[in-house]
Amino acid sequence: MSEHPDCALVRRGYVAFSEGDMETLSSLMTADAVYHVPGDSTVSGHHKGREAILGLFRTFGEETGGTMQVQVEAVLADGRGHVMSFHTVRGDRGDRGIEMREGLFFTITGGKVTDIDACVEDIDEMDAFWR
Repeated sequence: MSEHPDCALVRRGYVAFSEGDMETLSSLMTADAVYHVPGDSTVSGHHKGREAILGLFRTFGEETGGTMQVQVEAVLADGRGHVMSFHTVRGDRGDRGIEMREGLFFTITGGKVTDIDACVEDIDEMDAFWR
């Protein structure tokens, strides 16, 4: 059984994120893509545009001293340009650590990511980690 192309695109993004490969990540999204992060912290909000999203990813790496890791659990497609992914994120920031399940809802148009909505297992814990 072959993987749906939209799922393969998202998986390539996870690999690039894990490797810190911003060039590949950049190539997977449109210039006007938007990443929506829930909560009320320094990383929450609507990150509009490819450069803003890449800046957010750089912040993740810098603020965690490179300790942030993402373990993919599932990637699911609806065949109409939407992909849901589920993963566990782990990282350390100062004297605080986090390990939490998260989900991302992707909108894909023309083989590129245009929108990402993040959902987290515990918004309060995520906010405390990033404050």
